Amino acid sequence: MTAIEGAGTLSGAGAGFLDRERTIATAGFNRWLVPPAALCIHLCIGMAYGFSVFWLPLSRAIGLTAPKACPDMSLWQELFTTSCDWKVASMGWMYTLFFVLLGIAAAVWGGWLERVGPRKAGFVSALCWCGGLFLGAIGVYTHQLWLLWLGSGVIGGIGLGLGYISPVSTLVKWFPDRRGMATGMAIMGFGGGAMIGAPLANLLMNYFKSPTSVGVWETFVAMGVIYFVFMMIGAFRYRLPPPGWQPEGWTPPVKANAMISKNNVHLNDAHKTPQFWLIWWVLCLNVSAGIGVIGMASPMLQEIFAGKLIGLPDVGFNALDAGQKAQIAAIAAGFAGLLSLFNIGGRFFWASLSDKIGRKNTYYTFFILGIVLYALAPTFAAMGSKLLFVLGFGIILSMYGGGFATVPAYLADMFGTQFVGAIHGRLLTAWSTAGIIGPVVVNYIREFQLAAGVPRDQLYNTTMYILCAMLIAGLICNYLIKPVDSKWHMKEADVAKLQAASASAAAAGPHGSYGIGFGGLDAKAALFWAFVGIPLAWGVWKTLESAVKIF
Repeated sequence: MTAIEGAGTLSGAGAGFLDRERTIATAGFNRWLVPPAALCIHLCIGMAYGFSVFWLPLSRAIGLTAPKACPDMSLWQELFTTSCDWKVASMGWMYTLFFVLLGIAAAVWGGWLERVGPRKAGFVSALCWCGGLFLGAIGVYTHQLWLLWLGSGVIGGIGLGLGYISPVSTLVKWFPDRRGMATGMAIMGFGGGAMIGAPLANLLMNYFKSPTSVGVWETFVAMGVIYFVFMMIGAFRYRLPPPGWQPEGWTPPVKANAMISKNNVHLNDAHKTPQFWLIWWVLCLNVSAGIGVIGMASPMLQEIFAGKLIGLPDVGFNALDAGQKAQIAAIAAGFAGLLSLFNIGGRFFWASLSDKIGRKNTYYTFFILGIVLYALAPTFAAMGSKLLFVLGFGIILSMYGGGFATVPAYLADMFGTQFVGAIHGRLLTAWSTAGIIGPVVVNYIREFQLAAGVPRDQLYNTTMYILCAMLIAGLICNYLIKPVDSKWHMKEADVAKLQAASASAAAAGPHGSYGIGFGGLDAKAALFWAFVGIPLAWGVWKTLESAVKIF
């Protein structure tokens, strides 16, 4: 079997309910039912961003009212102890596991996803993410940190990777006329998952807590059940257009755009092109700058503005008492939530805008505007302007989210749509790398500055300028991206062979809508959108309720 056949054929003659053939849409299907299916999955796995809500309760799972600390305990001992509470820093490794495994899973199983289709990938994602929560619950119940890492971190991280990429190529194929908007609609759910999940987790922990439990393992089980239902609904509502389908009344633009290829590059060749690695660095550098800020958003606001947050403009962070620090910590939580709101909004806004101005110009905007805002951040802090500081970082985080949502369309423009899901999966190793680079840059420079005696309100100034330099490097990479050399383009016969193997519908048939994809927001679509929109609106409301305390 050739590499092309191996990448496109299905195993087994009969089509099971999870197989790709069973997901091919028929006449009368409304394509606007696909984005909310993607949101069902992304809003669940997006809780990965909100896992820090569990750290403080888990840090006193043994002591209940206060942590039962064992200062001399090593990390190895901490993995197996049943008599001492876990350190917050040790639980923080979950973030590293989440995003490293996300990138690895997306890269390793991206090609498998293209073969078997989004339904099976979404189904396996639900098993891994929710099964990881259940295994993590056992780890919390038995107080075994290694089991929490294995369940939620490793197995859950694999679920993250599969769930994250499962709708990408599907939506690009359904919306060739609006590639950026389509992927933005789905991927914004990943940014918004924590807005729903974090307050929901707080409600559940308060409901389940008792004199003998902080309520975390019970919350893991409850959320695992809720998420499993939502993710199954999403997976089974996925549909693929038949080969040759295009929206009714739409034809590809007559005026050719040099940056949008009408050809396809094979998965096995994409990484051999300079374009793949330039886009890899574009994503990595954009994400590195943003992800470091996300991880330190709360302490950064507290240390820079300190007493200004509670009407004491002349009181620095070190001069605050415990009660005042608790006050500003609550306010800073609102800042972190507000950044999440900008993150989710940016995914839709910037991805949709990229349909108008092009993917390359969108990334130019990210880098140039980001450089300006990072360079001005120390000035905003010195001015004591909370509004300008918060607004500046809100815009930065919107571009962080927009970078994720725009890159699948960028890849489709460069490499075609045939393997875009698998290519996107491999590109997400840039996210895994950024998940290490960004926090290391922000955290270690902060520690170095603190040890050097730099005042707390100036701890992050040097960091901002280093992040500017990273964005300048990203700007150069984006400038260097040119159309893919024609030597990498697949032959039309090979593409047709793959499409014929993917579905029984004749790939050689005339291009047209086949009566599929009609309709906008009809009753059925409106109901499905409300199903995902109402929880999302609740999360936005809870975020805004917390964020207003900043001002």
